[in-house]
Amino acid sequence: MLGYPARMVSFSIFFALGVWFLQQQTTLPSLPFLWPLAVLPLLIPYHAIPRVLRSTLILLGAAALGFCYAAWVAQSRLADSLPDAWQGKNITLTGVVAELPRLHDKGQRFAFEVESVQTPDAHVPKRIQLATYTNENETPLALHAGERWQLTVRLKQIHGTSNPNGFDFEVWALERNLRASGYVYRKDSPNVLLGQRTTPAYFIEQMRESIRTHFQKTLGDAPYTGILIALAIGDQASISADEWKLFTDTGVNHLMSISGLHITMLSGLFFALTFWLWRRNVALTLRFPARKAAAIVGLFAALAYTLLSGFEIPAQRTLYMLATFAAMLLLSRNIALSQLLAAALLVVLIADPWAILAPGFWLSFGAVALIFYVTANRLGRSHWLMEYGRVQWAMTIGLIPPLLVMFQQLSLVSPIANAFAIPLVSFVVVPLTLLGALPPFEWMLYLAHEVMALCIWLLHALDTLPLAVWTQHTPPVWSIGLGILGALLILAPRGFPLRWIGIVLMLPMFILTPPKPASGSAHLVVFDVGQGLSVSIQTQNHAMLYDTGPDYSGDADSGNRILVPALRARGISRLDKLMLSHDDIDHVGGTSSVMAVIPADVVVTSLAGDHALLRDAKRFERCADGQQWDWDGVHFEVLHPAVDAAAVKLRDNDQSCVLRISVGEQHILLTGDIEQAAEERLLQLHKDKLLTTLLVAPHHGSKSSSSENFIAAASPEYVIFTAGYRSRFNHPAPEVVQRYTDSNTQQLRSDEAGAVIINASASGIQLERFRETHRHYWTHSPAVTNAMP
Repeated sequence: MLGYPARMVSFSIFFALGVWFLQQQTTLPSLPFLWPLAVLPLLIPYHAIPRVLRSTLILLGAAALGFCYAAWVAQSRLADSLPDAWQGKNITLTGVVAELPRLHDKGQRFAFEVESVQTPDAHVPKRIQLATYTNENETPLALHAGERWQLTVRLKQIHGTSNPNGFDFEVWALERNLRASGYVYRKDSPNVLLGQRTTPAYFIEQMRESIRTHFQKTLGDAPYTGILIALAIGDQASISADEWKLFTDTGVNHLMSISGLHITMLSGLFFALTFWLWRRNVALTLRFPARKAAAIVGLFAALAYTLLSGFEIPAQRTLYMLATFAAMLLLSRNIALSQLLAAALLVVLIADPWAILAPGFWLSFGAVALIFYVTANRLGRSHWLMEYGRVQWAMTIGLIPPLLVMFQQLSLVSPIANAFAIPLVSFVVVPLTLLGALPPFEWMLYLAHEVMALCIWLLHALDTLPLAVWTQHTPPVWSIGLGILGALLILAPRGFPLRWIGIVLMLPMFILTPPKPASGSAHLVVFDVGQGLSVSIQTQNHAMLYDTGPDYSGDADSGNRILVPALRARGISRLDKLMLSHDDIDHVGGTSSVMAVIPADVVVTSLAGDHALLRDAKRFERCADGQQWDWDGVHFEVLHPAVDAAAVKLRDNDQSCVLRISVGEQHILLTGDIEQAAEERLLQLHKDKLLTTLLVAPHHGSKSSSSENFIAAASPEYVIFTAGYRSRFNHPAPEVVQRYTDSNTQQLRSDEAGAVIINASASGIQLERFRETHRHYWTHSPAVTNAMP
């Protein structure tokens, strides 16, 4: 029978497996039926059954317990939701700004705790996410943490885009108990400040905001002020996209916000200082052991820093791990490191069952496990510098599999970057920054900024080295297991036989690429980018992108949020063509982000030659009627605009590049934002080429497009409307939907189906609705009948 340490570790692992299995479900189970299965193993008289069966039942009970517990928490969260009938309606409510407002380019974004609803019969969830938007002729609505406001808002149910390898906003919001989102409506609606809410939680948020203001006033326009703010209060929005890219490329992004490492370092510093001082007082030592006193102080330091960070999920995980360690120390329990990690695993998942879905969960627990693996139970003690080097080597090799599957990239300069960044940031910048938050010591912020400037300079030097970053496709799932085994073999103690086999086991992650379309076939993805358009086309040996979707706000656009992760996961590191249909921000908003990471050999566009987006293009040419090319048995042809379109005064939408893709007798038509004038031209010149199997609806289904004659000529079997959920544009227009219905066309909407994945061959077209095929129990099923006013 397993010993107690092994039983504890096994119980935690199976509990985690139960939690993980629940998060893979498409619907939540019926708990009244399942709870007995979870507690039944605890009621069995174990003396009457064999030991092996006893252990098996305990582990199965642990998995069932994890499954049921996660389901119960999920049901509790999902029960509080915004009714369909109240989406997009004016609702007056009173509540408190629950967190430090994040700034965006047009206003603020913040969580709001609803206390009461003044609009009769309206139901609003207790915690919602709101944004403010300020027009040029309006006075900005300045909201601060802890303030009680009466606001008029317009809300919608939580809904995110759904794409391959994309960020799942819906589970992110569920984890943070945000059950509706919307904006503050200001037109003819008074929004009134009612006072300040004084509770410990809101006081902490007010303190965080005052620290941010203090840093901004003290440092002004200093280039790295945002990084110091992130290190002090966890406001990662203060760090620019270029800075995040530098940190990611050099492998130090885990250091540039309040991370588990910083919290652990600060806690360890207070632990060591308290232990050193306590031991020098005999009376204190006799009353209470120095080690236990130091553990309490260290835990409170970790708690204070975690609260200052906004009590974000990653910081919580570290706090729970340190709390577990402190509890074991206070209880005088001499436990194995594996038990400590197992106990922390239980605490983390009980506090947050969705943590198991986060990359940070796997990376943080994986990193700690690797440290234990290469340092614990080793004979003799090495010099501290050797130990540090061994740990850095373990992080470099051991985290390769999870980094490849989660981010499809590795920083090859990470060991060097972390060698100097960890001591500089954790032991110098962070302490100086925290002390600089106190008014008497604000001069320390200048020192912290200079040290950070030195660190950034060194990181830039590393980033300019050739092959500083390795990027690739997403490895096959089975190769990840082999890769983990291979990493453990490589990191095994010296003298362990056949360690070199670990290198062989890791190779499949790198050399096995995703399957490519066969000759004479094509793989397309009509991405769910919200209100906008982007389509990737891949043949056997070529790839192109048609449009790049919208620019959302600030540093966020569909390029860096959706397109780059999806293309990289498919193994696309270069585009043969990038076609930008026309100069609308919802079609070209992600261009810069895409071109910065995935270069294009040629940009084909209707944009003017001096357009800012074309400055970094290797080569560009105007799209024009008559352009044709063939890739791997697939024919491409541009049908619009006319060759002399630049000299003709057309509406910008009517200058859209129209691309026809032919796979045998199957035809796909990408139309950009053309309107009826362009449709008439196509009917006059290319009516014989409009017959199509799949049509991406012109102008997202706007009433200014998709005329009856155009639909009749195209006679599509499928039409895809690319539209944002409850967008103010109200796409597609009801009359356009009716026209396609009358033509017996199967209709798909990106806000309902998510990304539409198309596999086209001479024998036909197969469609996959990503939101349906990758559904989870939290996935929103929209009732898209009216737009957000």
